[in-house]
Amino acid sequence: MMASLIRFSFVLIFLFAGVSVEAQFLRPHEPFDSTKAQSLELTAGAIVTVGDDGNAVAHEFHIELADTDSSRSTGLMHRAEIAPDHGMLFDFKRDRIVNMWMRNTFIPLDMLFLSEDGEVMTIAENTIPHSEKTVPSRVRVRSVLEVAAGTVQRLGVKTGDRVRHAMFDN
Repeated sequence: MMASLIRFSFVLIFLFAGVSVEAQFLRPHEPFDSTKAQSLELTAGAIVTVGDDGNAVAHEFHIELADTDSSRSTGLMHRAEIAPDHGMLFDFKRDRIVNMWMRNTFIPLDMLFLSEDGEVMTIAENTIPHSEKTVPSRVRVRSVLEVAAGTVQRLGVKTGDRVRHAMFDN
């Protein structure tokens, strides 16, 4: 009986320790402060999807371009919301494996990992706010477009679709 109680106690400690770590993992490092959010110039762009019928549809977006170390590291941190037709495009200047995270990001996002010509190479949907778990591109990419969570599903975005923006000369 005593051995069973001890084993049960260890199981409870193990389970609660895991929950505690997970809860701590999802807390922001900083409290929400909208004055820390960056506001970059809006530029025109589009996510171009190709339907099952082969027809391309351009979904117009207003895109902020994060193309410096500082703007990329701040990203969409400390934003309370993002409009359904807005996004932030992270230009890494060269192809590489990219790892994103959601530290101090208060809104869930979809991430489109893009080639040098704007082709969608991989997709991460509904990323978790405040998570420091990396969201990897899994392949070499030039950039990442972050949009409101649910955009990929709403527009039917899939690998092979394209993002149109001046950065890609397309």
